[in-house]
Amino acid sequence: MSRIGKLPVVIPAGVTVTFAEGNTVTVKGPKGTLTRTFVGPFTFETENNHIVVVCPENPTKKVHALHGLTRVLLNNMVIGVSKGYEKSLLVEGVGYKAVAKGNKVGFNVGYSHEVEITPPEGIKIDVISAGEVKVSGIDKELVGQVAADIRAIKVPDPYHIYGIRYKDEVIVKKEGKAAGK
Repeated sequence: MSRIGKLPVVIPAGVTVTFAEGNTVTVKGPKGTLTRTFVGPFTFETENNHIVVVCPENPTKKVHALHGLTRVLLNNMVIGVSKGYEKSLLVEGVGYKAVAKGNKVGFNVGYSHEVEITPPEGIKIDVISAGEVKVSGIDKELVGQVAADIRAIKVPDPYHIYGIRYKDEVIVKKEGKAAGK
């Protein structure tokens, strides 16, 4: 059995979890509702505000791997509807900036045109300042994907550190060409 899969998922106050046929789980909380259908022969047991993902006897290698994944995805759903997720990005460079335009965000990052991003449903993009953007939502995977898509607009240059990067990302600046000896 998976060590991570055996850990119980704690259900905080105000969050309800319902199970349907076909391993479909719906999690409702103060921030919203998430639904997901899990793959694999797992069953879910609820006791004392804890959910345990039960793996069948003598699992195959694939089922063994999916055991921990199922538990982590369920835990991410519970945390998402209770607290939510967010990622912060920094826009750095001479003349580089982010501009809010209604529900869209425009990025001026050295191209001849402005790159606009429209967030998918359930995701909110806030422009805190011209150099900082915050992506937030209840679905951890979707928040991470939107943040990665924004970063991919202009990946940071290791020689000048220009571009869009995560707030906690460390980029090592490379030294340019050395003069001839």
